[in-house]
Formats: sequence, C-alpha cells, structure tokens
Amino acid sequence: MNAIEVTGLRKSYGQVHAVKGIDLSIASGEIFALLGPNGAGKTTTVEILEGFRTRDSGSVHVLGFDPKDEGQAAREWRNRIGIVLQSTSDSGDLSVIETIQHFSGYYSNPRDVEEVIHSVGLEEKSGSLIRKLSGGQRRRLDVALGIVGNPELLFLDEPTTGFDPEARRAFWALIEKLRGDGTTILLTTHYLDEAEALADRVAVINDGRIIEVSPPSTLGGRSTAMALVTWREGQEIKSENTNNPTAIVNKLSSHFNGEIPELTVTRPSLEDIYLAMIGQTHE
Repeated sequence: MNAIEVTGLRKSYGQVHAVKGIDLSIASGEIFALLGPNGAGKTTTVEILEGFRTRDSGSVHVLGFDPKDEGQAAREWRNRIGIVLQSTSDSGDLSVIETIQHFSGYYSNPRDVEEVIHSVGLEEKSGSLIRKLSGGQRRRLDVALGIVGNPELLFLDEPTTGFDPEARRAFWALIEKLRGDGTTILLTTHYLDEAEALADRVAVINDGRIIEVSPPSTLGGRSTAMALVTWREGQEIKSENTNNPTAIVNKLSSHFNGEIPELTVTRPSLEDIYLAMIGQTHE
C-alpha cells in the first residue's frame, strides 16, 4: 500500500484557488520531494496531508487514514507520523534533553532520547536551554522532535534552513538512515541540491497544479537534454549545443592535437530544469 494517495485534491480561500485538482501517490519507504515557488500550493497541500487544514474536495489517504477524520482513530494515526514544521515555539526555559523527553511521552513507541540527540548532533548541547541555542541548533532540535516518535511517515518542511554545510551533510546522512529503516519521508525544500541528493522522486507544483513527477535525474527531460560543450580558442570562448558531445570532443581533440583548452561539457542542472518549468530564469 502506498503511504500517501491523493486524488482530485482542491482547496480555495475565497476567490483564490490554492490547489486545483492534485493527484499524487507516494510509495511506502520513499523519499519524495515537493518543489515549488512560494504561493504555488505546496504548503496548503502538505498541511492537508498532515491534518492541519481541511480540503474542499478530493480523496486523501495518509497511511490508509483520511486526515479529516477525528476521534480515537485520528489519535492512533498521529502516533504514526512525525512533523518538522518551518518554525516552532517550544518553551525556551527547558533544556534540549528535557524537551525531547517530554515529547517522547506522547508516543507509544518512541526512539531512545539519547540516540535521537546523537543522531541530530546535539550531544554537546543536551543540557543547554533552548533559548540559548543558535538558529541551526534550534533547527536540529525541531528535527529531533519530529523523529523521536519513531514515525512511519515523516513530514519535513524546509528542514535544513539555517544549517551550515557540514550540518546539512550530517542531516542528509540521517535522512538516508531513516529511509533505510523504512521511514517514508515527504520533503519540501528550496534547496535543489538537497532534493537531488535525497529524493527518489520529485514533484514540481506551480499555480496549484502538479506539472510533473519523476526522479530528479529525468525531470523535464533532463537526462536527454542537449549538452553544452565550451572551449577556448585563442582569445575567444566558443560553445556548441549538441546531442552527441563525445563526437564534438573527439573533433576538438584532433583540431588541437590533444589537450582542449578550458573544455567543459555540461547538461542542465536540476535547478535549470526547475526554473524553466515554473517559468523563471537565473538572474
């Protein structure tokens, strides 16, 4: 069974149609990234999946449960999911370990608190008050609170905002470990390198509609896009778009009798494809 099944999802705010008939399936154990500009409808979509917002129409099942339902079944369902929001406002007068211990008590099968602290790299700050943490450390605590319940499905909303490069890489390793343990992960991020490094598949949403769902390597025809070959000839930088870069390189190698000055061969990056799909370009 897929972890998430969505059919014909719609949501409006007055005359503003935020979500315009989304269909989406996310497999159990998959890391799935939802990409889109601000105002595209991704936050509304995710909040409906999390049960924080009601829908106007459509069918939604998350771990086999409809998030709009209430009662004991809803409480049992929430025990199976973890959520890392963009920002939280927990008590700054509790320490890191006190906060995680407190939240672990909400779940029937929580992870070991010390192991969670280690996994997010907060060992040295275990006894520190939350209000004394840096922005990046506070974000790591948010992630810790999202995973302490040992969730089957984890929602991550811009999880590495404020992380330095080393912390981001450590976080990526944590996400890969969670996936290895069988956790399904729905990720929203503005970092295209993060989506490419982590996601099995990505969906691009714009103007309330999903444009395409595919692996990052093939999004928007990326894997078959023309390559750009550039090189220096005298004082001039030359370039050529081609479907057969090997032939161009061989030709240039013969022309220069070996080493080709300042040779580069590139295909569109995930960011290039994404920006083209949502109708934007690099500055």
